[in-house]
Amino acid sequence: MDCQYLPLAQTGQFSTLFLDYITQQDSLCPFYNRFPTLDAFAGQIEERQKFDEAKRQVLVDALERQYADVSNKPDFSVLRQSNTFTVTTGHQLNIFTGPLYIVYKLITTINLARQLAQAYPEYKFVPVYWMATEDHDFAEINHFSLFGNTYIWQTEQRGAVGRMNPQELKMLFAEIPEKLALFETAYLNHDTLANAVRYYVNELFGADGLVCLDADDADLKRVFAPVMRDELLAQTAHNLVQQRTAQLEDLDYDAIITPRDINLFYLGDQLRERIERLPDGSYTVLHTDLRFSEAELLTLLDEHPERFSPNVVLRPLYQETILPNLAYIGGPSEVPYWLQLGAVFNQYQTPFPLLMPRNFAVYVPRVAAQRVHKLGLTPQQLFQDTQTLKHEFIDAHTRHALKFDTENGQINRALDGILHKAQMVDPTLEQAVLAETKRFANAVARLEKKMRRSEERNQETGVRQLLAVKDELFPNGGLQERTENFLTFQLTDPAFLQKMKQHFNPFDYRMMLCLE
Repeated sequence: MDCQYLPLAQTGQFSTLFLDYITQQDSLCPFYNRFPTLDAFAGQIEERQKFDEAKRQVLVDALERQYADVSNKPDFSVLRQSNTFTVTTGHQLNIFTGPLYIVYKLITTINLARQLAQAYPEYKFVPVYWMATEDHDFAEINHFSLFGNTYIWQTEQRGAVGRMNPQELKMLFAEIPEKLALFETAYLNHDTLANAVRYYVNELFGADGLVCLDADDADLKRVFAPVMRDELLAQTAHNLVQQRTAQLEDLDYDAIITPRDINLFYLGDQLRERIERLPDGSYTVLHTDLRFSEAELLTLLDEHPERFSPNVVLRPLYQETILPNLAYIGGPSEVPYWLQLGAVFNQYQTPFPLLMPRNFAVYVPRVAAQRVHKLGLTPQQLFQDTQTLKHEFIDAHTRHALKFDTENGQINRALDGILHKAQMVDPTLEQAVLAETKRFANAVARLEKKMRRSEERNQETGVRQLLAVKDELFPNGGLQERTENFLTFQLTDPAFLQKMKQHFNPFDYRMMLCLE
């Protein structure tokens, strides 16, 4: 596989805040701890060596429970050791793994753990997939695309998606022409989506050491309960995030997340709704009849911490509280919102992790790669908008001159002479001459467009191949990794995942064009 690289800024696909972060703009330094270089992990390891041994035991016990029915499970005992650390990525439980970029996040995390093990042999590193089992945005996960077709899971189930029963997907398998044995086993032989995802992720990446963690767990949340208690009583996070957000906005960056007064949900059967404090000091769960006095809610937190679920503001802190974590691997939307959270980490004396962008790639299958070579396209050209790409292609391959630049220069000099003579005779003729000049320029522009359209017809075959490649690599005009599922390539080439593992470098913050 031939890999070519392009700076992310040249793709036109990423926000200014994200690009400024990966290029280490000085103005953003106050918003994070260390920039993610291989050498920076030394300081992060030193900072994280204070991680509580009791928390390690709680973590290992939780993983043992969650993997109880999984064969070939990882050895979790290593996480009890004080020289073991994690590197983590997280995502929602999109069906059939969802878009390619989710798989890319997992591979980036796996490869990071491997590189760290080589660079710091006295320590051990475990890649972790934080399964967003408590997320309740079902519309985000209920569909996937395969070979140009979109398949949608329809259900009446509500609440945290990790608790949903995936056996309803049996109807979806009847619609899919391809045989997907791994996913049939995962979805039809497990009673929750969390268990199903853990099964197939372990089958795909367990041999690489990847560990799936479901934080919807009473014991894990008991570790985080002091923060949740403070959130209920003092609403500390809201003001801290607002202050950081205002600082970013002062630098002309757009905020990604908006904190709530209380950044916790109430989690129950088929239910995940926000907790709000009422003017009388009591608490309510939105869209329900649930009401609690302060004492009742704090007692509930002590006895059933699993009924409380952090939102996007507190979830990162929850993660870093229960894991001996060094780095979080995130996408172009995640990295910016983590930059809003530094003050929250400081408040609770929790080390802010190294914030690493995941790897980015466009995979070019063999037939498309042959066309790219034949058409002489560069990575820069592939990321141009379709109209610009088509114009440049026609200009590069035409045998004719499609612009009247030389002629226009000659005519403009003649028109200047005409204007001068007219002004000498009668100054009021200036506007008439300028109007004729404008009409002439418009006529030339129309003629150039007609010539270009005629040349497009002359180059019809090449233009058609060009647009076919563009549409294949950028479905619906967007990045391939945000639409296509890995199965689109894995079913054709069973070595696809292995190839991506071999070529991804977690410290290379560029777009990779992978040509077969």
